[in-house]
Amino acid sequence: MPDSDKVKLQFPDGSIKEYQKGVRPKDIIEEVGSHSLKQKAVVAKLDGKLIDLDRPIHEDSAFRIVTVDDPEGMETFWHSTSHIMAHAVKELYPEAQFGVGPPIENGFYYDIDVDSRITSEDLSRIENKMREIIESDTSFQRDELSKAEAIELFKHRGDPYKLELLEDMDDEQPSIYKEGDFVDLCRGPHIPSTGKVKSFKLLNIAGAYWRGDENNKMLQRIYGISFPKKKQLDEYLRNLEEAKKRDHRKLGKELELFLITPKVGGGLPLWLPKGTIVRETLENFLRDEQRKRGYLPVVTPHIGSIELYKTSGHYPYYRESQFDPLTCEGQEYLLKPMNCPHHFQIYSSKPRSYRDLPVRFAEFGTVYRYEQSGELNGIIRVRSFTIDDAHMFVRPDQLKDELNEVVDLIKDVFRVLGFKDFKTQLSFRDPNNPEKYGGNDEQWEKAQQDIQEAAEARELDYHIELGEAAFYGPKIDFMIRDVLGRSWQLGTVQVDYVMPERFNLEYVGNDNQKHRPVVIHRAPFGSMERFIGILIEHFAGAFPVWLAPVQAIVLPISDEHIDYAKEVRKTLRRENLRVELDERNEKIGFKIREAEMQKIPYMLVVGKEEAGSKTVAVRKRKQGDLGKCELQEFKDKLNQEIKDMIIN
Repeated sequence: MPDSDKVKLQFPDGSIKEYQKGVRPKDIIEEVGSHSLKQKAVVAKLDGKLIDLDRPIHEDSAFRIVTVDDPEGMETFWHSTSHIMAHAVKELYPEAQFGVGPPIENGFYYDIDVDSRITSEDLSRIENKMREIIESDTSFQRDELSKAEAIELFKHRGDPYKLELLEDMDDEQPSIYKEGDFVDLCRGPHIPSTGKVKSFKLLNIAGAYWRGDENNKMLQRIYGISFPKKKQLDEYLRNLEEAKKRDHRKLGKELELFLITPKVGGGLPLWLPKGTIVRETLENFLRDEQRKRGYLPVVTPHIGSIELYKTSGHYPYYRESQFDPLTCEGQEYLLKPMNCPHHFQIYSSKPRSYRDLPVRFAEFGTVYRYEQSGELNGIIRVRSFTIDDAHMFVRPDQLKDELNEVVDLIKDVFRVLGFKDFKTQLSFRDPNNPEKYGGNDEQWEKAQQDIQEAAEARELDYHIELGEAAFYGPKIDFMIRDVLGRSWQLGTVQVDYVMPERFNLEYVGNDNQKHRPVVIHRAPFGSMERFIGILIEHFAGAFPVWLAPVQAIVLPISDEHIDYAKEVRKTLRRENLRVELDERNEKIGFKIREAEMQKIPYMLVVGKEEAGSKTVAVRKRKQGDLGKCELQEFKDKLNQEIKDMIIN
């Protein structure tokens, strides 16, 4: 056979094998002969691009099989299930038209335009129809059309949403997927056939404006989840129920941590005393760590001249996510969208020498973003939030060490708070969309190299994601997993060669010439509001002792023992311990249950015997009676637990 009829495929282990041109991934799987691989394989990856398993291969390529054990495999699995759901909806509601149906972090959704309102009761009907489609084991078949052919097809089908998507396509060749008699515009790829979906559940219905624009029609969005195995679905649904119990909005109200009221405005949280204690404790912890590392505290105003943000680029790049400008004495101001332009002004307020660098400014600075009301979510997604922001101004020769120090700080923060399971994403720019970013190619290549070298130096488990960089520089984004296995993006580190030029930042080098510093942007917590919302759900509201708003509560058995209970509270408060007293005329069992419900770590029961011996009967939340001990002994124990920042 001539070499021109062959293709060479390089596998992940580095081996290279030859196949006849036109070989399909499913042919390679069949050749391997592994039953497990046949069951798990969903798509293949060819030179970094996902393709269907029946797609012919005509060029030499890097190749691997993607299974449901891979994140990309599950995304494909969920995307295909969204098509199955849309197919079922079309069977039940022939007039239905469809927006988009992507995979999301957990599961999928599809936006649907249908005459009647779909209710929770209707979901079971849709699920039954989906089961029929799945049992038929119908293949997903891809067809590539010209743009004109695709437009003609969806005109004939009377589908305005797909036509709008087609009109926005430039050079991309449209593709459609057929699944029986259901046809959808889709880039793909998809699982081989509907029968691979063994377990699924439609979860809820919400409203969503077409393309996220409140001026467009409101569509009905159906969310769902699916898995290859029933036990995976069962586990997910159990975690979903647990997540409802841990919902920070529910616990925030029950534990009196924060308040959101329409009288103040959506997305504008009020921190109640207990929530403020949690917040201040976290801030003080980070302030102490920053002080040890040479950070200098600064404070900046909540508004600034619009010209400041035009210079930085925040106004043109993020204009849609900002509140309208304010006008005062003929000058326009913005509610602060970011702290960095203010910190640049502080840096520029006096000459800097190479001997002064690095300069590290830190601020818990409140910023403002205009979020659509439908996107607000307790304190996790708000319009006013505080960033534990810091900016380091460094010489190029200091950059490597400074980045390593920042990564170490973020890892220390996660360790103290018990987040052991985390990965990192190196967020790089999309080279195909340079207009989205400031600066030039040389600056970006250098910054991305700096970021990657820091990740490797600190042995971070990372992957690279194109198109996720900030407009002024690449990032290391830290992704933690909570106790329910949910992934959250928290801390971030960014390298910036762009802003120093925009703001003409300088220092005088040892050659007596002016040079540009490099800026590192850094936020271990990120948004304080979001971080605390995640902590509430991670700990189910039961904060560790050092972070708990009430660390202990004194429970007198009867009114006769209130004087001694007050003495206990006073003694402990002198040690700066957060101690409360329950003076209510209630039975001790009731008081204990109430303290447990309020997630208070320690309960100190005092009666006649304790008052006489100057002791306390100690109970620990979820553990029960720990026995009697002298007050000094308990005080020392509690102080040590707080000092050690123990996470239960």
